[in-house]
Amino acid sequence: MNDSATGSWKVERDPDGIAWLTIDKPGTSANVLSGSVLGELDALLARLEQDLPRGVVVISAKKSGFVAGADIKEFTGITDAASGYGLIRRGQQVLNRLAALPCPTVAAIHGFALGGGLELALACRYRVAVADERLSLGLPEVLLGIHPGFGGTVRSVRVAGVRAAMELMLSGKPVRAEKALRLGLIDRLVAASDLRRCAREMLLRASAPRRAPWPQRLLSSAPLRPLVGRSLRREVARRAPREHYPAPYAIIDLWSRYGAHGPQAFEAEARSIADLFTTQTSRNLVRVFLLQDRLKGTGGKSAAEIRHVHVVGAGVMGGDIAAWSALRGFTVTLQDRALEYVQPALERAQALFDKRLREPAKNAAARARLRADVAGEGVPDADVVIEAIYESLEAKQQLYAQLEPRLKPGALLATNTSSLMLEPLAAKLARPQRLVGLHFFNPVPQMPLIEIVHAQHTDPAAVQAATGFARRMDKLPLPCRSAPGFMVNRVLTPYMHEAMLAAEEGVPLTVIDAAAVSFGMPVGPIELTDIVGLDVAAHVGEIIARGLGRPASAAPRLTELLAAKRLGRKSGAGFYVWRDGKAVKPMAPAAARAPPDLLDRLILILVNECVACLRERVVEDAELVDAAVLFGTGFAPFRGGPLTYARARGVAAVVARLTELAARYGERFQPDRAWASIASGAEP
Repeated sequence: MNDSATGSWKVERDPDGIAWLTIDKPGTSANVLSGSVLGELDALLARLEQDLPRGVVVISAKKSGFVAGADIKEFTGITDAASGYGLIRRGQQVLNRLAALPCPTVAAIHGFALGGGLELALACRYRVAVADERLSLGLPEVLLGIHPGFGGTVRSVRVAGVRAAMELMLSGKPVRAEKALRLGLIDRLVAASDLRRCAREMLLRASAPRRAPWPQRLLSSAPLRPLVGRSLRREVARRAPREHYPAPYAIIDLWSRYGAHGPQAFEAEARSIADLFTTQTSRNLVRVFLLQDRLKGTGGKSAAEIRHVHVVGAGVMGGDIAAWSALRGFTVTLQDRALEYVQPALERAQALFDKRLREPAKNAAARARLRADVAGEGVPDADVVIEAIYESLEAKQQLYAQLEPRLKPGALLATNTSSLMLEPLAAKLARPQRLVGLHFFNPVPQMPLIEIVHAQHTDPAAVQAATGFARRMDKLPLPCRSAPGFMVNRVLTPYMHEAMLAAEEGVPLTVIDAAAVSFGMPVGPIELTDIVGLDVAAHVGEIIARGLGRPASAAPRLTELLAAKRLGRKSGAGFYVWRDGKAVKPMAPAAARAPPDLLDRLILILVNECVACLRERVVEDAELVDAAVLFGTGFAPFRGGPLTYARARGVAAVVARLTELAARYGERFQPDRAWASIASGAEP
């Protein structure tokens, strides 16, 4: 019978006396533990305490999964440590109440249990989950600059042990079904049809709850914690400095002090996360999360009809776009001048499938969806045709002249150009409104962003279809106006060029790269140039400079390397020598130090270009400027994006510094005229 229901929860008791506690938050595709949802749960648990059932099953009615975590938007309302502590402590107390029920409890999980969702499951005595490829269990809070706060730093250690719990919390990476079972996060894996039956059986049998294995419990003893803690801190320090990312160190500190023992461990967890909420790192990482959500929400529905993708150009970009399309379920034909140019792309695709698709049947299906098509026979059947040849206006126009008459009605014609504007590309098309930019980034499997480039004449339906296609590719679509270099390459070019100028002045390459990495960039600008390809970087730089009416001069060292056919990673040597896909970096002289101006030269020239892009409305607003650079370049996420960084540093201070650099190094550092609008918070 139905005992009670609230906005997000329903309780039903079956004939065995088991209470089925079902979560189904209205108006959302996934359940989240907002303050109101937790409040409702608290009230229901109070009623269950008064009329105790034989057992409780916590289960989700959502098709998507169990619970996705806390409501991240509520974090933006935290003004200080006290308000953060209040929010977290209330949620913690609700899950403590669930854990303290004197009857057995089981979490019946399908799809995912992430963050607060996994903490909810860990507060139950048992956990059973559906064993399929969608199952994903994790504690990703560290990616938001915080750590689990609803008891997760304590219960994960108690249930799975120190090593497994730390792996989950410090990496933020979820685990799949078999690994979750192996780590002890769940007790049983079952088929979807058996989930409810197995949950009932576990309650009726009510065996002793799972605890971490004895050797793992020993690691949490007071004598061993300092030793293990030092080892964990060393591991974290190799990936994330404490001053940039304090959360993983806070996780280790909590465990080192309390060993996941006693009520004081929960109280300390709440105090610790409350302090982390107020850090600039957490505020910025939450901002990055919400920016990602905004881009995910831009997908158009008209892409549902896209099934067949035809890619012209089997180089690194075209081949990887084709491979990723096949991985994502599209039928793909890949065209180039001869089979010898397509074959390496097919081999790279197979390596991608082997890495991402472990089930033989799914691997074989992806492979079957991708085929070489030298004659271009797939063009008339394709729903989207993506041109990914080299950056030449004439070559692209000639190709379009061949493709356009063969396109079926409604097919999308897209270019992966990284710098050429759509207007000249479309000039000779019979239907220029059909052409849209789909600018992927290298490496395609890793980079999340696609710039969706439109010109004034582009059909809005084409833009919507391209945006929806990007979402079906599991990428983040960034609406972007046709302009030289669009958004990302426009701001990267001066950054990379400034690094090369510093090298000409005698600053060691490794010192330049180390300065950028110390700021938080994923790789330095010299290494990035090698990854992009020196020929591509030089050519794109020329196109952008010409389009903006700026001097197009390559650094002398770049010109020399190009003449020597040292093109970067793809040729085995560029600024660095490359072995097994990694740069071999020479040791910098012992006395080598980064010049005082170096970091500001690299970063502020990029930030200044971002302001120019905003003024020109290359993207719609300041949020999208930050999103473009964060997701398109890997710009230090803990800084929240280039414009957020400038505001945190102080706009007046940034403008004054740019003025100093302009006096010392030249006109290229002259502050953009839109800085005044950035300072006032208005859009220029």
